[in-house]
Amino acid sequence: MSAGSGAVLARPSMDIITIIGSLAAIASMVSFTPQAWKIIKSRETKDLSAVMYGITCVGFALWTSYGILLVQWPIIITNTVCLLLAGFILTMKLLPRRAKNTVADVLDPDAKS
Repeated sequence: MSAGSGAVLARPSMDIITIIGSLAAIASMVSFTPQAWKIIKSRETKDLSAVMYGITCVGFALWTSYGILLVQWPIIITNTVCLLLAGFILTMKLLPRRAKNTVADVLDPDAKS
């Protein structure tokens, strides 16, 4: 229907909205975990883009700031977790090999050096 037709779309219940928002937050937070774990296990970051992760970190920092200004805990928590995970990946990308191995050894002593 067109915007001027006067038709009103039914708004989903708050339960559905909350469920969708919660699933989106969980998916966003978990999405960085496989990459972070792969880096810890393999110690390899040569194929990752530092620029992409840098921009991603700036975006998450801005979203976190926005959430703080609005006092919206779901925005704050989700984006802070994402910022920490993306920041870890960026840090591992930028660290020299010896420091990268040291961090990975602390997090997973059984991983290859």
